[in-house]
Amino acid sequence: MQKTIYFLLLTFYSLTVKAQSNGFELIKGMELMDLIYQNLEMHYVDEPKPGKLSKVAIDAMLKELDPYTVYYHEANMEDYRMMTTGQYGGIGALIRKIENCIYISEPYEGNPAQKSGLKAGDKIITIDGKNMCNKPSDDVSSALKGPKGTTIQVKVLRDGKELIIPITRDEIKIPDVPYAGILQNNIGYIKLNSFTQTASEEVIKAFKELKEKGMKELILDLRGNGGGLLIEAVKIVNMFVPKDQLVVFTKGRIQEENKVYKTMDEPLDVNIPLVVLIDDGSASASEIVSGSLQDLDRAVIVGTTSYGKGLVQRTFDLKYGSKMKLTIAKYYTPSGRCVQKLEYYEKAEGERPHAIADSLIKKFKTSNGREVIDGRGIEPDVKITEKEFSRLTAMLVNKNFIFHYATQYTNNHPSIPEAGTFKLSNEDYEEFKKLVLKDTFDYSTASEEMLRKMRKTAEEEGYFEDSKTEYEALFKKLTPSKASDLEKFKTEIVNILENEIISRYYYQKGRTIHAFKTDNFIEKAKEIIQNHKEINTILRK
Repeated sequence: MQKTIYFLLLTFYSLTVKAQSNGFELIKGMELMDLIYQNLEMHYVDEPKPGKLSKVAIDAMLKELDPYTVYYHEANMEDYRMMTTGQYGGIGALIRKIENCIYISEPYEGNPAQKSGLKAGDKIITIDGKNMCNKPSDDVSSALKGPKGTTIQVKVLRDGKELIIPITRDEIKIPDVPYAGILQNNIGYIKLNSFTQTASEEVIKAFKELKEKGMKELILDLRGNGGGLLIEAVKIVNMFVPKDQLVVFTKGRIQEENKVYKTMDEPLDVNIPLVVLIDDGSASASEIVSGSLQDLDRAVIVGTTSYGKGLVQRTFDLKYGSKMKLTIAKYYTPSGRCVQKLEYYEKAEGERPHAIADSLIKKFKTSNGREVIDGRGIEPDVKITEKEFSRLTAMLVNKNFIFHYATQYTNNHPSIPEAGTFKLSNEDYEEFKKLVLKDTFDYSTASEEMLRKMRKTAEEEGYFEDSKTEYEALFKKLTPSKASDLEKFKTEIVNILENEIISRYYYQKGRTIHAFKTDNFIEKAKEIIQNHKEINTILRK
C-alpha cells in the first residue's frame, strides 16, 4: 500500500514539475520575444516594421509543427474564406507568372473577368494605374481581389495592343463540382474538386440529376482534390451507405477532440455500382471518402496511392481580425487505420519530415475481410500506371510554348467546334513546330544523362579510351533532336495543345470533356463498373 501511495505521489510530482517546466519555458520565451522587440524598436539602424516581423516570427514558429498549422493575418482573410467556402471577393480568374510578368491563365466562366472580356493569355500591365510588372503573383492576386461591387481598371497587352478593361468585382464561388454528366451506357460521372461548405449539396444535386437521365453506375472522381471540411466528407459517404454507419473517428491529445462521426440521414442509393478515382493529389477529406467506402466494401477504388494526410485541423479566432488553423487530431477510417504518411513532429531540428517506417505499418480488415494498411495513404484496389510525358513535352509545358501558342491560336480563330469534337489540324501543328524550332532552348533525355554519368565513371576507372568510338556513336544516336522529337511525340503534344485551346473557348467543362478521350483512369473505371461480377469479386461480395 505504501509503495502504491509513493508511486502515485511520484507520478503526481513528475506531472506537476513537467507542467511547471512547460509554463516557465512559455513565460521565458514570451519575455525574451518582448525584449527583442524593444531592443529592435530602440536601437536598430533602420525603422523596423513590427507587423511584418511578428508575422515572420509566428510563421517560423508554426513551421516547426506541420504544414497545416498556419496563421491567417487579417489581410489574408480572403484566402481563408476561399479555403472554407470556395468564395472570395474578386474578378474570378486564374493567373500565372511567366518570366517577370503576370498573365491571365483562365477566367472562370460566368464571372466578372470573363463577362468583362478578359481572356486567357492577356498580359497584365497595370491595375488601377499601378505597374504590375516584376511584382510577385501574390501581390497581383491581392490587387485583383476586393469587396463585391468595387470596380478596378485592368490594363492588359493582347495581340500587341494595350487595352484598359474595367471590371466590377463580385462574390466569386468556385464550384466544388465543375462537371457532371453521363459518359456512355448510362455510366454517370461526377468530378469533385474540393470539400467546401457546399460540396455535399453539389454532389447530391448532380447525383439526382444524373439519376433522372438514366444513370445506372457512378464514377466519382477525387483526383487532385486536396480535401477540406471533414463533415462534408461524411455527408458524401452517407449518400451510399445506411444511416448510423461509422464513417470516421478522430483522436487528439485533448479528450474533447476524440469524436465519432456516423451517417445521420437515409442514403440516396446503397446499391448503385460505384468506382472512386484517386491519385497522389487526393488528400484529407478525399481520403476519408475513399478510405471509408473502401473499408465498408461499398466502392472499388481505382488509381494511384493517395497523398497520405490523416490530420484534422480546426480554426481558432484571434484578436485584430486574424485566425489560426491548428492541427488538433488524427482521423481514422472505419477499419481503424490512419492514413498519415509523414511524421512531422518527431523530427530533429531542421530535419525534413520522414515517412513512417515500414516496420510500424499495420494491417487492418475491411467489412468483407480484405486487407488494408495504414501509414501510406489510400492504396487503390485497382492500380493505374500514370502516363509519363516525354522530356520534350514537359519542356514545352514548363517553358509556356503550349500556353503562348493557344493564345496565338485564339486570336486568329473566333470560334472552334465543341469540346468533344475539336481537333488540331496538321497545318496548325506545323505552325506550332515552327514556333518551337525558332527557340534556342536545349533539353536532355534520361538516356543522355545516364550516358554522361557512365562516361565519367569509365574515365575515373580508366576504361573510357578503349570504348570512346562506340560511346560517341551511341551518344550521337541518343542526343535529342527537337525537330525529330516533335514528330515522335506528336500525339501527346497535340493532346495537350488541344486541351489548352479548348479551355480558351469552353473553360473547365471543355477541359474535362476533352480529357475523357485519353484518360486511362476513366477508361479503366468504365471497364470495371460495367462488369458487376468483377466489382463483386474485388469487394468479395
